[in-house]
Amino acid sequence: MKTNLPKISLIVALGLSVATTAYAHEDYSEGASLHWLSHVVESEGSPTTNQLAPYGYAATKGADREVTLTSSSKYLNVTRLETIKINIDGNSTAWTFDTLGTAAFSLAKIIPGMDGITVYVAQEPSAQGG
Repeated sequence: MKTNLPKISLIVALGLSVATTAYAHEDYSEGASLHWLSHVVESEGSPTTNQLAPYGYAATKGADREVTLTSSSKYLNVTRLETIKINIDGNSTAWTFDTLGTAAFSLAKIIPGMDGITVYVAQEPSAQGG
């Protein structure tokens, strides 16, 4: 029995060595997150430009609601993933607020010249357990 234990240990060690090197590769001293991100970028399922946009994106679907803002407006309340048609001085923009983890931000981030209006994003009801 004593002679079999070293043989089994050697076989297991060799098996682990082959298994780990066959499917893995060196990190090359990259930061773990940067290394992971390089693989995400290379993959076919990479996030789209819209998914990477921190404040959402111009809508391609109909608006869930319409809001008219004036020069005296100070804020805009939205719900994450909501699409809103925003009317300002006769111009309109439809915007989908796909803003996971984004705090309040200036409307000027998406509509130039709207520095005085703050957008407050509430979590969508399904994420709140409702």
